[in-house]
Amino acid sequence: MRALPLTLAAACFTATQAFATDGIISYTTEQSFEDVVFGLENAILDEGLVIDHVSHTGDMLERTKGDVGSDVTLFEKADIYSFCSAKLSREVMEANPMNVVFCPYDIFVIVSPDTPDETMIGFRTFPEGDMKKIESLLDRIARSAIGED
Repeated sequence: MRALPLTLAAACFTATQAFATDGIISYTTEQSFEDVVFGLENAILDEGLVIDHVSHTGDMLERTKGDVGSDVTLFEKADIYSFCSAKLSREVMEANPMNVVFCPYDIFVIVSPDTPDETMIGFRTFPEGDMKKIESLLDRIARSAIGED
């Protein structure tokens, strides 16, 4: 892995903020959408996981806004990555089979028209107990995607 120049690395880290509100944990960075998505894909694969699906939610919402009577652009870009961990999923579902409702696990990457120079990455929080293992996994992946690991 090639090291970033110190000033560039410092700019990336200082531009990153963590938020935890309304059941969502998110990080913002000045990195481009494409760079964050590339980092996310690699972080998921580095965990030994397989990406099940990528939902191009931003494209769909933009493409269909006129069809539903809207002229509002919600996102410049927005993708949601879905994946699962066989090991952790089995573990949390053996503890409580109803944890199936949380699988697959999702991480979103968005750029808002209000803040086009910022990319946000995040995921929903999980209930106390065994699902916090999944929340920790998602947090590790999200932070790794933006170079905060």
